[in-house]
Amino acid sequence: MITMNRNVTRVLWIAGAWVLVSVFQILMIYSSFLMFDCTPIGFDLKIYFKSSLLTGVIAGVLGGSLMVFGWEKWLRKKSYGAALIDILLSYILVYLLVSFINGIFFNTYEKDMPFFSKEVLIGVIDFLLNVGNLQSFVFWLLTVLITMVFLQVSDKYGPGVFLSFLLGKYFRPKREERIFMFLDLRASTTIAEQLGEKRYFNFIRQVFADVTPSIINSRGQIYQYVGDEIVITWNLEEGFNKANCVQCFFDIRDVLRKRAAFYEDKYDNIRPTFKAGVHFGHVMAGEVGVVKRDIAYSGDVLNTTARIQSKCNEFGVDLLISKALFNKLGQVLDAFSAKEMGCILLRGKQENVVLYAVAD
Repeated sequence: MITMNRNVTRVLWIAGAWVLVSVFQILMIYSSFLMFDCTPIGFDLKIYFKSSLLTGVIAGVLGGSLMVFGWEKWLRKKSYGAALIDILLSYILVYLLVSFINGIFFNTYEKDMPFFSKEVLIGVIDFLLNVGNLQSFVFWLLTVLITMVFLQVSDKYGPGVFLSFLLGKYFRPKREERIFMFLDLRASTTIAEQLGEKRYFNFIRQVFADVTPSIINSRGQIYQYVGDEIVITWNLEEGFNKANCVQCFFDIRDVLRKRAAFYEDKYDNIRPTFKAGVHFGHVMAGEVGVVKRDIAYSGDVLNTTARIQSKCNEFGVDLLISKALFNKLGQVLDAFSAKEMGCILLRGKQENVVLYAVAD
């Protein structure tokens, strides 16, 4: 549900932005007329303004929906060449549809005739074949491409992270508290040997695609993919809220159980399952890299979380959390079953850590 709400929100943001672009476009044209004192005879700013609003709304809703629910999936599932051709063809169809609707609206008001009259239809055809419409086609194509680049970069860095880049939030390293989950695929070596390199790669890619909505729904950010492992992080507010940092694991498990028949049929009766460790604490966060910039986290909490996850096999459990996290979550963990596993000395640590196994 949250994934759907996020997508709808993205569509609304695109629609809003494109309305502003459309209005800005007509105001720039009108200001050029005033600057050179060459306003065309019969030019009615009110009609053009309404027409621009209509264009922005329709184009934003249709184009934004197509981008979010169609084009992004095409870019993930098709080769870039095939995806770009499909995107261009669908863009042309949407552009013609929006131009046709806009032409009817504009000519109906300008000629003060019913939209089905012959004069209005002729005006629409003239509007579509006008050289100015070709300029508009190129302008909106560039607008679409810029929007697509923004969405792709945003997806690459994860929800909210790209905005942090733009605002320079992590330009200078800062200390903050975060929750981390190390989510590791069980029996990955055995699965890789059984499937072979190519099928194993496709297997991992499919698994990661299936679990991502659960991570987004829990308000988590994917920090890293490390082979067959996903490192997920939350800020404290979102991670503690409704025990999102714990519920995320069981949502992922449930999704993979529902998809079990698919994996068994396609990947030789293999069912993907995960084990995970969760912990929280202070880290240093900041931008790193020159050619490839990214936001990196460093601190003992990451090493500790990795060590906690490594104990899952030893205890025969799927999810282990630290006592510090257990105490912090408090009553929100009442919906789960938590069992103390004792005071454990983790590899590379000098002090023992109390761990809890969590089940639903």
